[in-house]
Amino acid sequence: MSTNIIVTGASRGIGKAIAETLAKPDINLVINCVNNSGLLDSVADSIRKKGASCTTFIGDISDYNTAANMFDVLHNTYGHADILINNAGISMVGLFQDMPRTDWERIMNVNVGSVYNCCHFAIPDMVSGHSGKIINISSVWGNVGASCEVAYSASKGAINSLTKALAKELAPSNIQVNAVSCGAIDTDMNSVFTENELNALCEEIPAGRLGSPLEVANIVNYLCSAPEYLTGQIITMDGSWI
Repeated sequence: MSTNIIVTGASRGIGKAIAETLAKPDINLVINCVNNSGLLDSVADSIRKKGASCTTFIGDISDYNTAANMFDVLHNTYGHADILINNAGISMVGLFQDMPRTDWERIMNVNVGSVYNCCHFAIPDMVSGHSGKIINISSVWGNVGASCEVAYSASKGAINSLTKALAKELAPSNIQVNAVSCGAIDTDMNSVFTENELNALCEEIPAGRLGSPLEVANIVNYLCSAPEYLTGQIITMDGSWI
């Protein structure tokens, strides 16, 4: 029997690595990004070469109706949701006092609102099948907070709490909810930093380097088939940084 998986924010970085790592025969993937159809199509081609089926969906799933449309595509193409990977997210660096209210709302809507939307549409399928897994991609800043990334930290803290609470609510329905709390991962999100800043950051990390998207993807791959008793966990992956 095939497994149907949704991966949001899958055109590059961690989301791309997750989608490509999960791809194999008997896997059906719906992958999403906001607007870069070229990159998303390239990921889809890579997925299909591994024998998996793949459908792309372009749209901002922080919008409730757009997320509903994505799940309509899933239901019409594959039937139901088995696994949901909530990866879509954005970050902004700057002083909290300088942050416009519109930027605060945008970060919260993308990082938290999209998780609400996707969970809202995936959970009925999982409850009906008495099976399912939800994996949220979080950040160590959700654990401890970061200066000049207050909104991002707050959004990821919300994801961590959502993960724990939802896991308790869904455990009786045999649905596991976990999160991967990422440290400094080598993605485009780090483009705001200079080479010297990144080198200094690596010196702070006991592992001596940034993590790779593939390493995060391997943890997610494990969680997709982990024992059912593993739920409600925030798994920190940061090279022993924090």
